[in-house]
Amino acid sequence: MNRVVVGSVLIAAGAFLIVLAPLLRFQVAPALSAAAGDYYGITKLRAAGAQYFSVPDGRVLTADLDIIVTTRGDVKEAAGDRVVWDEFTAVNDVTNSKAGIDFTERRSAFDKRSGVGLNCCGVNIDKAPVQLQGQIYKFPFDAEKKTYLVFNSSTGKAYEARFVGEEKVNGLDTYKFEQAVPETKTQTLNAPAAWFGMGTSGDVQLDRYYSGTVTYWVEPTTGAPVRQEQQRNEVLKSQDGVERSKAFVATAKMTDDTVQRLVDSARDGKSQITLIRTTVPIVVGVVGLVLVVVGLLTLRGRRTA
Repeated sequence: MNRVVVGSVLIAAGAFLIVLAPLLRFQVAPALSAAAGDYYGITKLRAAGAQYFSVPDGRVLTADLDIIVTTRGDVKEAAGDRVVWDEFTAVNDVTNSKAGIDFTERRSAFDKRSGVGLNCCGVNIDKAPVQLQGQIYKFPFDAEKKTYLVFNSSTGKAYEARFVGEEKVNGLDTYKFEQAVPETKTQTLNAPAAWFGMGTSGDVQLDRYYSGTVTYWVEPTTGAPVRQEQQRNEVLKSQDGVERSKAFVATAKMTDDTVQRLVDSARDGKSQITLIRTTVPIVVGVVGLVLVVVGLLTLRGRRTA
């Protein structure tokens, strides 16, 4: 093969790679940075010294609680930029050996890149329809040091989560966000008046109120929370506004194993994004430039000969 052919092939290949490099950076990388439609994960939290109203006992109990959250993606509903995840939460009283003291279900749809909620696909909390707002499960890729609207499933509403600083979680750099949830009525129920010292017979109507603080530690490149703590204060009030009992008062924290698993996953995701977004485009661009230079030198050598 003569120098003209070789030089021309090298220049053409190099030019192709030089054009390909920005396409990888600005088109392929964003397309691959997305939440998984087939996601499956189990998250565990522990609430030490929690207080909750036990219906079978008719009184408030103090106990250590295990909270297990199972999340599964609905592959059939994943389409375009949308993913749909179903969540089931079980709370177990470890101290008093009471399994399943509370169960909740949740179905959410959200944009797989921004993490913002979408109102479709039968989204609900405990089978009751809900209007989703703000971030669902995750923050956007390349999260910023600013305030985000984050959905709170306990109240079925979204509240601001403020950026409050940077912290390392198991060696991983994260952004820390705090969400303060004001006292919000979440339920109206009937219960025996005798349980609350409001009479000896019959039922009384009570309102359940939730307030609390949720703290998120987020790996910014992936937008994935790697640690979470929930300080929640739920009480029962009679119709005159008087607090009659605690309903659920606890500080729930992710277990060390769960945090480490999430940190490892976020670190891997960050590495993959960096590889696709930065390393590969640079290497492809440099190789393309080298091929063009070698091709030009080859043609020049032909002319000199």
